[in-house]
Amino acid sequence: MKPLIYYAHSAQDEFGNFLPYEHWQTLQSHSLNVGEMAAEFAQVFGAQEIACQTGQLHDLGKYSEAFNHRLHGGPSVDHATAGAKIAFEHWGNIAIGKLMAFCIAGHHAGLANGAGEGNNRNTLKQRLALQFGKDIPELDSVWLQEIKLPETLPVPLLKADVHHPYFSYAFFTRMLYSCLVDADYLDTEAFYLNLENKIAERGGYPDLNALQHNFNQFINAFRRRIAQAPEQTEAEKRNATLNRLRSEILDHAVEQAAQPQGLFTLTVPTGGGKTFTSMAFALEHAKRHSMRRVIYVIPFTSIIEQNAAEFRKAFGELGEQAVLEHHSTFDDGKLQNEATKDKLRLSSENWDAPIVVTTAVQFFESLFADRSSRCRKLHNIAGSVIILDEAQMLPLNLLLPIMQAIKELAQNYCCSIVMCTATQPAVQAENGFYRGFENVREIAPKPTALFDKLRRTTVQHIGTQTDVDLLAKLGEHPQMLVIVNNRRHARSLYDQAKHLDGTFHLTTLMCAKHRSQKLDEIRDRLKNGEPCRVIATSLIEAGVDVDFPLVMRAEAGLDSVAQAAGRCNREGKRPSENSFVWIFAPEEQWKAPPELAAQAAVMRLTADSFSDDLLSTQAVAAYFTELYQLKDSELDNKKILKMHNDTGQSLDFPFQTIADKFRMIESHMQPLIIPFDVEAENLISSLRHADHIGGLLRKLQPYTVQIPEKALAALYKAGRIEPINEKNFGKQFYTLIGLDLYDEVAGLSWEDTTFLKGESLVF
Repeated sequence: MKPLIYYAHSAQDEFGNFLPYEHWQTLQSHSLNVGEMAAEFAQVFGAQEIACQTGQLHDLGKYSEAFNHRLHGGPSVDHATAGAKIAFEHWGNIAIGKLMAFCIAGHHAGLANGAGEGNNRNTLKQRLALQFGKDIPELDSVWLQEIKLPETLPVPLLKADVHHPYFSYAFFTRMLYSCLVDADYLDTEAFYLNLENKIAERGGYPDLNALQHNFNQFINAFRRRIAQAPEQTEAEKRNATLNRLRSEILDHAVEQAAQPQGLFTLTVPTGGGKTFTSMAFALEHAKRHSMRRVIYVIPFTSIIEQNAAEFRKAFGELGEQAVLEHHSTFDDGKLQNEATKDKLRLSSENWDAPIVVTTAVQFFESLFADRSSRCRKLHNIAGSVIILDEAQMLPLNLLLPIMQAIKELAQNYCCSIVMCTATQPAVQAENGFYRGFENVREIAPKPTALFDKLRRTTVQHIGTQTDVDLLAKLGEHPQMLVIVNNRRHARSLYDQAKHLDGTFHLTTLMCAKHRSQKLDEIRDRLKNGEPCRVIATSLIEAGVDVDFPLVMRAEAGLDSVAQAAGRCNREGKRPSENSFVWIFAPEEQWKAPPELAAQAAVMRLTADSFSDDLLSTQAVAAYFTELYQLKDSELDNKKILKMHNDTGQSLDFPFQTIADKFRMIESHMQPLIIPFDVEAENLISSLRHADHIGGLLRKLQPYTVQIPEKALAALYKAGRIEPINEKNFGKQFYTLIGLDLYDEVAGLSWEDTTFLKGESLVF
């Protein structure tokens, strides 16, 4: 008797009518495709056989009459538990079966907790206790003919940390899960696109060698320009000396690229060309070691578009195609249901581009995530050069789990990590950091000497400054930058100073497109010698290319002071003794939040000992050594590592709980799309009629503002925002209705207590 053919996906016409079966995707085809693709993804970290079997078993529950009925419009069916049970029963004796079971059971709902309690999600223990024919559909034995299971599977050869051995197995599970869910997404996407005679927008990227060729041409052209520049005035001479030094730093770093993969530091003062130097090293290092991509991780959403634009420019005609900037927080958990096509519609990023520019929040939260949309990109991190720009800004309360993840990527996933900063955090064992990084190589030439050569400012603490004092100084100095610790203070100060010529306000409540326009105007005024008074939060500190003769910085950590100093005399056109960075204590009503206040206190202690050169490498080392004299409980206050250790022996990792706890920003932020200009309006219109996202989210990113989840809910309740294309995407994408709540000065502004509370946070 001919066995019944089982299908993974049905096919319908534009009117919702079922097409003949020859247009449907068979279950055997989908299972084998996903297994083959998952194996290809996992090959870079040596888990191809495990990934192949995970992929083949992920939809095993579809070999049932119940799911066949589902495809014809019947009720939903648990089709994920069956494959998890088979994997656990078949390979549980070598533990790998349980890790596979986590991935298969969670390929739609997300990785679950192993045991204990789940948050609206059954634990793996509960799932594995379900019975065929009673709790989940009985399988047709035809699956045994279509899927062949080997008796044994190779155990992954993980180099486990002696202090956190089980962390490696949890990390491996997320990587395996990534291979599975990305393969599942991509094969399903290919099936439906083919059905509609469409072609996937993914792939076709230029390779790293071609990108390196264009990058080198860009650098050489810059060098020719500076070689031909006049050196008659003192400012021109200082600028020429600075550019020559930048070239020397870049060349020295590239020479280090032949070193073995692992951990590196690039310790260069702000203005020393860290951005392009780190990319030059990364491209050469990737070529030497056959690595796959470069991932550039920055601390702030606010500057992601600037860095991505700089790289696109450097890569010439290949830049637009090669560089992906990704910082969205869109969440597939808000979709209407978990049917395959609904999940497919989100089609979020999988980081398959050769150059990825992303944020620290997106990067590290993904490494500890449980959702398929956040995890699907993880396998593409393996085999990458990862540049951590402004590495000192990693949050103290999550520092230990972040360091463990960095170690894991270097030890088991063929990654090299470059910690790139002017204020290198003292997290190495040789700094006295308990269980710190080992065998870290510096790729900058003689950092201490560099700081002497690149000193461009005079840093002074000038005591308490009231807003009246600050306004007086803004009136006295036509070009100056004032950086404060929260948005409310920045806005209040701006409102009092806006009568002064050339006064600007910068905030992350502006969409990126708006900020870029303002920064262009600011740079033009500075260049032309016109009045330019800027009041901003810390968003301007990390990599924003502006050059002021005077900067004032509210008390914060020494690393923040150094970043602020990087906006003063950036191009070295003025003598350092005439280029001031004034640190001040704001008045009581604007006092810093507790964590920032603690960092400021350590900064003041350091200033007492290094008053003559507060930004020297010795002062920075002393600052971080003192700052890190905290208990482990304060450097991992969510107990992320403890959760791994406590459950590791049984492999009952609480994946869902860990993902919930690992939040680099405590207040859950949500993206709101702003109809800022005609292009934004056109993109919003496209989203209203979209059936799947494709590259639309990338184009919308410059028009989004991140706001607290409660503020989003309040705006929705007040009828000031609306969900877009709720039918296809659920309440996933929101847009502001009109622009009366969005102004030219401060971006999104709403006089509501929920919003104002979230607005006071520092970003």
